[in-house]
Amino acid sequence: MRSSAIRELLERAGIEIGGPRPWDIRVRDDRWYARVFRDGSLGLGESYMDGWWDCDRVDEMVVRLLRAGVEDETGGRSRRFLRMLPAVLLNLQTQARARMIAERHYDLGNDLFASFLDPYNQYSCAHFQGTDDLEEAQRNKMARIAEKLAVAHGDRVLDVGCGWGGLARYLAEGHGCEVTAVNVSREQLRYAREFCAGLPVTFLDCDYRSIEGRFDKVVSVGMFEHVGSKNYRTFMKVVRRCLKDTGIFLLQTIGGNASGLGGLDPWMARYIFPNGMLPSMAQIARAAEGLFVVEDWCNLGPHYDRTLMAWHANFQRAWDRLRERHDARFKRMWEYYLLSCAGAFRARRIQLWQVRMIPDPAR
Repeated sequence: MRSSAIRELLERAGIEIGGPRPWDIRVRDDRWYARVFRDGSLGLGESYMDGWWDCDRVDEMVVRLLRAGVEDETGGRSRRFLRMLPAVLLNLQTQARARMIAERHYDLGNDLFASFLDPYNQYSCAHFQGTDDLEEAQRNKMARIAEKLAVAHGDRVLDVGCGWGGLARYLAEGHGCEVTAVNVSREQLRYAREFCAGLPVTFLDCDYRSIEGRFDKVVSVGMFEHVGSKNYRTFMKVVRRCLKDTGIFLLQTIGGNASGLGGLDPWMARYIFPNGMLPSMAQIARAAEGLFVVEDWCNLGPHYDRTLMAWHANFQRAWDRLRERHDARFKRMWEYYLLSCAGAFRARRIQLWQVRMIPDPAR
């Protein structure tokens, strides 16, 4: 019965068990049907990690699943509700828990991330305008950010969630900015301090809620996804407190199509981004209301699809040297992460926004 139910759902999405197309699934273990029926998207991801099924184009399979809207018809409503409950009742992104994401994800090893990122270690959406090259596309992205911030020589810039320091270096080296960069990942900070040595960049090992000072410009790229809906307003208040009245704030974040409190996909939350949460347009707007005026809101989601596929290709090429530190299950986990995210962007289930704001002059 479970086998036939899963086959029926897949057929609605245009996916066939044992079919000839790249997005069709090859089942290696018959326990797969019951696992996916019981656990939904969590079971689908975990069973891929365990080698229970394969697919030549996981990204295209995910596109079809999401466009058909069948992902909520497995896993049981009570199970989905129980997984959502902690995010609804609790603040999972408190200051005391801020380092959890760093320890579980960003501190996995600088060598891992360097193997598939560009030389500036930009772990966020590139901008493939006029190029197919990842490195050039990431430089396009940084140039676009600098342009939207209207940075000038001597500007004091706050970078909230600075990663490995690539954007901080770009702004300091290429535009003469004085950058204060904040992060909670000690592995990233260790690399960033060396990467930006000799430049006017100061790195702070602290949570965003502890930031002090006043700045001409504030930028946050790929960090708001870790703030959590219970803290969106607090985040905006911190940025406004730190931004001069004549300043500009640029927020780049992945976003969801609907407001919610339940966090990420269960598999993604367990294995990749614990306590992550994708904001909606409405949630960002409510958090900024009365503090900022939104001047520009741009969607670069299709560019993130291309970014993730480029990262996946680089990861595959680098695997021979990575396998000394990571096992085959980790490889399948990382493949599934990159490809399923690419599929979600391609299906337009998730978005990538750049939002340019200025302080509300009425406040």
